[in-house]
Amino acid sequence: MESNGTTSHPADCDVTVQLSDCGRQDATVVFETLDRVFAGCDMPAPGPEQAHDHEPTVWMATFDSSARREDEPAPPQLGSEVTALLTGDHQAVAEVEKALGGLFEVRSATSVSGEHEREARLLLAPR
Repeated sequence: MESNGTTSHPADCDVTVQLSDCGRQDATVVFETLDRVFAGCDMPAPGPEQAHDHEPTVWMATFDSSARREDEPAPPQLGSEVTALLTGDHQAVAEVEKALGGLFEVRSATSVSGEHEREARLLLAPR
């Protein structure tokens, strides 16, 4: 995965995406798909495969919701359900949530809104 970060964009367009309850392959599928929709601001490439079964419990990347690309990717294939936690400005989170809803089956969605930030939790499944 490569970062397509921009050097100058409003910080309120950044959405942090945290993935859990999934392995490296499904996390990579979700992040690469989001990177095709939005510019990845901070998307470190996953390290080499581990020799043991220990995987991180949370995968994290940040995307610039204002840098939406014109081409929509085809719906990707997930191996299992993935829990996604989106955090950022109300409008920015709504943009990323809408994109995920168009690419994956969203089996459940909850959100908590604060004065300046919104948090949305989605359960993503393959279509």
